[in-house]
Amino acid sequence: MSRNQQRDRVDVDDVPVGGVGGRSPSRPSTGDGTAGVGPLAAGQRWSVARKRAVVLRLIAGEPVELVSREIGVPVYKLERWRERAEAALESALKERETGAEGPELAAALQRIGELSMENELLRAKMGQSPGPLARKRWR
Repeated sequence: MSRNQQRDRVDVDDVPVGGVGGRSPSRPSTGDGTAGVGPLAAGQRWSVARKRAVVLRLIAGEPVELVSREIGVPVYKLERWRERAEAALESALKERETGAEGPELAAALQRIGELSMENELLRAKMGQSPGPLARKRWR
């Protein structure tokens, strides 16, 4: 082997290997789960961490065209990622932290309490009077 081939050769021990969900991988993994910079190798998929890092760069104001050229992803995909992230961020910020149930839930719970008390009173009344609502005892 020439010196160039030795330098370019990747040792199997140097490549992290990890399975997903307890499965053994058919080939060494392409990363350790951290967001990297640059285009992906053939057959490699975009992890959530890598997408998050790219979207944060776009939100911070980096030009989309520059990021697109740097990482090798078309502009339309980057725009879609950013739109999805902004929509998720907006919906997360719209949620109320306290009292999200509102007055409707309070009214419903109050009505449930009233009906429960009414049921208890009717059952007690049925047990006391020998009238038509009384429970009959079987012999």
